[in-house]
Amino acid sequence: MKKHFFTALLAGLLGHIALPAQDKKPVPPAWASDKGWWVVQSNIHTPKQNIVYYYNNEGVLVYKVKVEGKRLDPAKKRIRMQLKQVLEASVLAWEKQHQSHSQPTHPSPVTLVDKN
Repeated sequence: MKKHFFTALLAGLLGHIALPAQDKKPVPPAWASDKGWWVVQSNIHTPKQNIVYYYNNEGVLVYKVKVEGKRLDPAKKRIRMQLKQVLEASVLAWEKQHQSHSQPTHPSPVTLVDKN
């Protein structure tokens, strides 16, 4: 009888502890945008020549830029934040362009600086 009581008590406590932990939603990192994503294409033989593709949430390519003469290290938070900034400006310009089919607008160029 005691064994069943302690088993039930333990199961109740574990269930009580586990339920609030499941309610928490994961927080996305600061460099992740809710407007889309970016992809850096590089080559091991030419590390200072990169192409960055920017996509919106629908998977549509909204902007493509060649970055030459700089080595992009997307593992660095500062670089990811700069890529996010360009992504959000590009998506905004793309949406504006596709809403009012008048003059095409392009995001202002942002210089990616890698301070090693």
